[in-house]
Amino acid sequence: MSRIIDGKLVSAKVRANVAKETEELKEKGVSVGLAVVIVGNDPASRVYVNNKKKACAEVGFISREYALPEETTQQELLDLVNELNNDKEINGILVQLPLPKHLDEKQVIEAISPLKDVDAFNAVNVGKIMIGDYDFLPCTPAGVMEMLKEYDIDPKSKNCVVIGRSNIVGKPMAMLLLHKHGTVTICHSRTVNLKEICAKADILVAAIGKAKFVTADMVKEGAVVIDVGMNRDENGKLCGDVDFENVKDKAEAITPVPGGVGPMTIAMLMKNTLKAAKLQNGIEE
Repeated sequence: MSRIIDGKLVSAKVRANVAKETEELKEKGVSVGLAVVIVGNDPASRVYVNNKKKACAEVGFISREYALPEETTQQELLDLVNELNNDKEINGILVQLPLPKHLDEKQVIEAISPLKDVDAFNAVNVGKIMIGDYDFLPCTPAGVMEMLKEYDIDPKSKNCVVIGRSNIVGKPMAMLLLHKHGTVTICHSRTVNLKEICAKADILVAAIGKAKFVTADMVKEGAVVIDVGMNRDENGKLCGDVDFENVKDKAEAITPVPGGVGPMTIAMLMKNTLKAAKLQNGIEE
């Protein structure tokens, strides 16, 4: 049986540190504030937003939610973002994705001030990640790196394979592994010989959104397997992109779903928001 990489445990540690630092900032008269904007009534988005509000309360942040109706116009949304950019009480702005089809996500992301872009989706922050001189990291890849660090898994000189090339997870994940001196391959739907490439990975990160896609024959004996997926199986049960039951005995370490990468995403959002507050108040890390 492999080591289970416990995201709940690591995220609790991150949140406890954030809460402690937030308390220290309060003593200096500095508060930390996060604004979350949700448009429409997507049930999954609502769950995420509620979890973020809960996390803010836990670490001592000011939390503001802006729940806008489905028919909100692009201009109305951009006006709100601009208002929040200029709001001194708000250090981080998060617009919950996906947005309704009639809204332009790219334009909205670019409207968020890079200094308040705690999701790290703005092109300025993406560019900074590319060159390795960044303020914020996208929360899910940052959470993966935090877990690897906590479990003493060093990507240096390792063969790292990332399945998925999204701007939110796949691409930044590859860059972060590269910054830690991993040798990185990015695979996607057009990759030929996917099974063979994955089977050579020392660290395999699955981020494609297909239930149980990674099977045991795609995993090298003794590999570290990180499952970013969040899907439902044929019985409606939560599962990841990895066939956990059949892969777990082959891997040296593996993240479960639920309880793996998921809890880390919100913990890293809290960490980013705290950092934003420090930057905006000229407080050194």
